[in-house]
Amino acid sequence: MMTSLQEDLVMENLRQIVDPELGINIVDLGLIYEVKVEDNNVKIKMTLTSPGCPVGAVIQGQCHAAAKKLPWAEEVNVQLVWIPRWDPKTMASEEAKMDLGIL
Repeated sequence: MMTSLQEDLVMENLRQIVDPELGINIVDLGLIYEVKVEDNNVKIKMTLTSPGCPVGAVIQGQCHAAAKKLPWAEEVNVQLVWIPRWDPKTMASEEAKMDLGIL
C-alpha cells in the first residue's frame, strides 16, 4: 500500500509516543492501524493494548497533539477501534517483539 509523504510524517510524529506500561512507541507496538491524509485533514485509526487501558485517553490525546504539530494539519480525527483486536505477535514490529520477549 502506498503512503503519502504527509502520512509518513504523521507516522514519524506518532512514533514519539511511548506506551507508558510497555515503554515502546505505539507505532512499533502496532497500535496505529491507519493514517489517512486528505486535503490536510488527518484521520488516525488506532487501538490500545487492552480495552481497559488506564491511559487510553492520554495516548489518544497525544496522537491528536502529535498530528497537530504538523503545520499543514488542519483537522485531526483520532478514532479508537477494537476490531481487529490488538495482537503483539502479529502487529508489533520485530524490534518491539524482541523488547516484549515474544520473539
